[in-house]
Amino acid sequence: MHDAQKKPFDFMGFRKVASILSITLMVLAIGLLAVRGLNFGMDFTGGTSVEFEYQQAPVLAEIRTALSDAGYDQFVVQNFGSDKTVLVRLSESGNDMLAQEITSTLTVGGADLKLISSEFIGSQVGEELKEDSGLGMLIALVVVLIYVGMRFQFKFGIAAVVPLAHDVIIVLGIFSLFQWTFDLTVLAALLAIIGYSLNDTIVVADRIRENFRTMRVGDSWEVINTSIHQTISRTINTSGTTLVVLIALYVFGGEAINKFALALIIGVVVGTYSSIYVSANLLIALGVSREDLILPVKEGVVGQDEDEKPPEWLNRM
Repeated sequence: MHDAQKKPFDFMGFRKVASILSITLMVLAIGLLAVRGLNFGMDFTGGTSVEFEYQQAPVLAEIRTALSDAGYDQFVVQNFGSDKTVLVRLSESGNDMLAQEITSTLTVGGADLKLISSEFIGSQVGEELKEDSGLGMLIALVVVLIYVGMRFQFKFGIAAVVPLAHDVIIVLGIFSLFQWTFDLTVLAALLAIIGYSLNDTIVVADRIRENFRTMRVGDSWEVINTSIHQTISRTINTSGTTLVVLIALYVFGGEAINKFALALIIGVVVGTYSSIYVSANLLIALGVSREDLILPVKEGVVGQDEDEKPPEWLNRM
């Protein structure tokens, strides 16, 4: 029993396998993005948005069937504000004539509805959204690098940012592989993934820093492995409860947030893996050691051997 407690599971024993897996997945994801690209939704490509008000709450599935039978290919149908107000978004560019055609299509079955508004979104707006979204994610990663570097140490900053980029690239690669629609909800999910994965990485990094200052024996490998062992139950519990909620959103949330929930599900799984293996792998590869985390000794302290001093971080609590 005592030996089992003293020897945590050897997570770092799979370090090389994890490195090969991560590099392979990233190369495949980048290749898919270069060859197939993303299936951008109407938020990025432009299209037509038409809003209707029904006298009675309609069945959205019937509206989708009517539009599909009329020959419309790419469209989104969702409630907007209330169960009687419906927003139809199509990839086709058009004007008031297109809105009237859609209205006629939906009234064929005897539905009592009124056209509220129609709006055309140009492709130029979509291009600006692409550029702004990419710039936003890049700025987020730079800010994370600065924050973690200041809070911990620059090596920890690198080990925090690279896993975040790793998670985002893999999620984008999966969306490219299956050509799932990439819209603003998926972009929001990617930013949420960055926050979620960063939080998990910070917890592990904080324990690694603490153990480097308190464990008297063991090299960097052993300290990092022990830290992961001490935080793994928290990581699994957090990821597990989050996944339960996201799966419920995916199953019962409807088409409007379907891809949002799907992107988050993939991101949570990949982010949990990266906070354990990618971040820790990078710390070992960067050669993090106790010397990197030694706090300066306060001047004026006399008669106390350095080895007998408690870690300075304890004095700050």
